[in-house]
Amino acid sequence: MGIYSHESTFAGLPVVSWDEYTSEPAGEVAWRLDSYGSGASEFERAFAEVLDRTGDGGPFALVVGDWGGSYERPFPYEFLIENVDRLTGLRALMAADLTGEECEISWIKQNDVTPLLRAFPRLETLWVRGADGLALTPLRHEGLRELVFQSGGLPAEVVRAVGACDLPNLEHLELWLGVANYGGDARVEDLAPILAGRSLPALIFLGLCNAGIADEIAVAVATAPVVTRLAVLDLSMGVMGDAGGEALLAGQPLTHLEALDLRHHYMSAVLARRIGQELPGVRVDTSDEQDEEEWGRYPEVSE
Repeated sequence: MGIYSHESTFAGLPVVSWDEYTSEPAGEVAWRLDSYGSGASEFERAFAEVLDRTGDGGPFALVVGDWGGSYERPFPYEFLIENVDRLTGLRALMAADLTGEECEISWIKQNDVTPLLRAFPRLETLWVRGADGLALTPLRHEGLRELVFQSGGLPAEVVRAVGACDLPNLEHLELWLGVANYGGDARVEDLAPILAGRSLPALIFLGLCNAGIADEIAVAVATAPVVTRLAVLDLSMGVMGDAGGEALLAGQPLTHLEALDLRHHYMSAVLARRIGQELPGVRVDTSDEQDEEEWGRYPEVSE
């Protein structure tokens, strides 16, 4: 499966296209830039239009769709960096909101996000879709509250870099790990610093999603120190079977959680029901039970 719809809200705001009329105040929407089928010059025109509509400081939130050849040219973080003085109000960025029909998630050309984070120390929310060319150098960033990497295969070096970052105010971390065929070569040991949680003191939402190693992740999570201070644990979209579900039940107590998301799984109906019964005060989602196919199990987002 892929992704078949654009985001309708982002950073708690409704998404409005750069060329769409809205009665909402300019600072109370997330502006979508998209030049699908029109090239880079149209992207720059869209950017200029948003700056005109948002005034001094620019938009609070940007959602970028196609920037003109998203399967050929890496995401243009450098363009945003070059205009940093006109984006002093930017606090949230999504790169890139593309559906499977526009560009399969494994085809999206990404880039090194480190210069962006250094140029925008007050950025609070960063969502990145696609992992072809994605890179991150460990750094300290005091502004980030939410970091999301969506992919069909997240490289191990990116996972390790996230774990090596110093993100004292990060509350929400979500990694779509994917499968090896699409570059998702991370193993449980690569997640060890994240699961230890020492550099993530504010974390309350941890998502290790869309994983081809979901059972192994569940085993590690069952004893992970970071879990004790989470409100939400999201292991959805992956290939978790009974081994992973049993590990969660046999591990540390999860009754302190507000929500446990196991949607899209390969557990038996009996075990899925049991998890809900043993965590009566937790919002447990074990919907979208999958049947193992002849060629194995598949995460929700791949090709």
